[in-house]
Amino acid sequence: MGEELQEQLQVRVLWESPFDVPLLGPIRLSESVVMTWIIMAIIMVLVLVLTRKMQLIPNKRQAFVEFAVTWLTDFFVGNMGKSGKRYVPYLSTVLIYLGIANIIGMFGFGLKPPTKDINITATLAIMSIFLIEIATFRAYGGLGGFLKSFTKPAAFITPLNLMEIVIRPLSLCMRLFGNVLGAFVVMKLIEHVCGLILPMVFSMYFDVFDGLLQAYIFTFLTSLFMAEGMEAEEARKPSPLAA
Repeated sequence: MGEELQEQLQVRVLWESPFDVPLLGPIRLSESVVMTWIIMAIIMVLVLVLTRKMQLIPNKRQAFVEFAVTWLTDFFVGNMGKSGKRYVPYLSTVLIYLGIANIIGMFGFGLKPPTKDINITATLAIMSIFLIEIATFRAYGGLGGFLKSFTKPAAFITPLNLMEIVIRPLSLCMRLFGNVLGAFVVMKLIEHVCGLILPMVFSMYFDVFDGLLQAYIFTFLTSLFMAEGMEAEEARKPSPLAA
């Protein structure tokens, strides 16, 4: 059992280039990258199918798509304010990707969630922190205001604010990676001990509920961190009551 579980946890290299790239070594294609490509293809197919032949009077399919887009927009704008509307497409895409990635293992066929690879979760976390800092930079109107933001609410906590640049992506990465990996290990143990029927019941929690919950938490925290950085931009906007 231990050897089987260890094999399942390993991220296999499916292809390696016969030549070395300067300073980087050979190019390796891991199964988590291939799974990400598969999920990207699934998302593209869903987008093409769900958005074809859009009409002025929507049918059920179009009504569902419009409802989903409206809900996602309202959710993220509610967290970040109107200034965050420009970032909704990225956050929505990450939410959909993580939602599919975290539950794809339940469909069998040797499919494994790519988010059990710490390289994938670390990359997503780094992308999110870049977006957070870019949003903060824009909100404060340039480099001077951006650097000054690290001194708030008081200058003596500047080192702590600087540490957050590393702490935030680390917390996002480890939370997502730890929960997905833990759920994957628990499900494999249950499948080994209990056979087929009982794991199907537990799969509804560990694969579906927990997987979708982790996707929600990751994007929710990203939007929350962005909202903190964009407070200055929101504060500059005139109040509707004042108008």
